[in-house]
Amino acid sequence: MAKKAIVLLADGFEDVEAVTPVDYLRRAGIEVTTASISQNLTVTSRWGEIKLTADTTLTETLNQDIYDAVILPGGIPGATALAASKETGEFLLKMAAAGKLICAICASPVLVLAPLGLLTGKNYTCYIGFEEKITDGKWSDARVVTDGNLITSRAAGTTGEWAIAIIEKLLDKETAKKIAGTVLL
Repeated sequence: MAKKAIVLLADGFEDVEAVTPVDYLRRAGIEVTTASISQNLTVTSRWGEIKLTADTTLTETLNQDIYDAVILPGGIPGATALAASKETGEFLLKMAAAGKLICAICASPVLVLAPLGLLTGKNYTCYIGFEEKITDGKWSDARVVTDGNLITSRAAGTTGEWAIAIIEKLLDKETAKKIAGTVLL
């Protein structure tokens, strides 16, 4: 049975941080669903130049228990919008309680996960300076940090490594290595 991941999209998402994991995970054979956190399927990137049409809305997937991983791109105001979404919080807590993989990059670990208590007692990383906003969790300056069911990363420049870490956790090291080689990472 194929592994399944969902990428939550909010207006203002960081372009590379949303598109790269979708691309790399699909190359690895993981079924990826993109979900807008609003009722509008068209989601606009941080820079306003990229518009993505999400597969579905988060509201339509809230009661589905089919995903092995949830992926949160960063970017401001995208991460702020994710954090403000009651449905996003409910979905993340449900995924965490089920032991599913929670993946966040850039501002999202601090702005989205920390207020929900999902960094408490965990090793994590985030965009430089954001770690100063919270006291729970143990910050690392590593490019990608995996701690149990949590995978975090720094910023757009670390997105490829982050996506490969997600593949390794969902599938295996060999597949992750193959995809990294295919894209010359």
